[in-house]
Amino acid sequence: MQGFKLISLSLALLSASWAWAAPQVQVVGLFPGAAVLNVDGQRKLVKVGQTGPGGVQVVSADSRGAVLRVDGVERSYSLSREYSEGFSAPQKKQFSVAKGVGGHYWIAGSVDGHPVQFLVDTGATSVALNEGHARSLGIDYRATGRPLQVSTASGTARGWQVTLGRVKVGELEVVGVEAVVLEGGSPTEALLGMSFLSRVGWRVEQDLLVLEAKY
Repeated sequence: MQGFKLISLSLALLSASWAWAAPQVQVVGLFPGAAVLNVDGQRKLVKVGQTGPGGVQVVSADSRGAVLRVDGVERSYSLSREYSEGFSAPQKKQFSVAKGVGGHYWIAGSVDGHPVQFLVDTGATSVALNEGHARSLGIDYRATGRPLQVSTASGTARGWQVTLGRVKVGELEVVGVEAVVLEGGSPTEALLGMSFLSRVGWRVEQDLLVLEAKY
């Protein structure tokens, strides 16, 4: 009987050690064909078919969830909102985007509630729009803007400095963002410049751009 108790205790301890060794896995970002994994505090963008921290493999991924292979077992994971590793610190709002075609970062956002597709440009002083963008966003730049001359790659262009009421990407929203509307069709894409980026925290991790609220 004594030997049976010792064997049972040994098996219990062995099972406990296996449970302790199991990695803590979270999916903190989802993209078509890739997922951002947080495995025991290590965060990495992992594409389908690749293996990330702790030997965790991404089997499939889209905007709704990911299937991961952990210790040889496949399981579906939804997006986790637990970005903070500490339990006492307040969680900051974050938004992550993977590098797109041409090595650029594209972000779907909005200006005063109107949808807009932004191209992230850390070299731009402010948010930059062309006349077509401004009209589609309901910005009366000629009436409310301040005329100025803007230096571009093509030379000097006429523009208007305006203030956007609310610029939002993901869950991050900034109020009162400086922008420039340029005459004509340049820039061809709406540029998300430093007048927005400097108001939030941002960094590049591997091929992932991470934006984070500063508060």
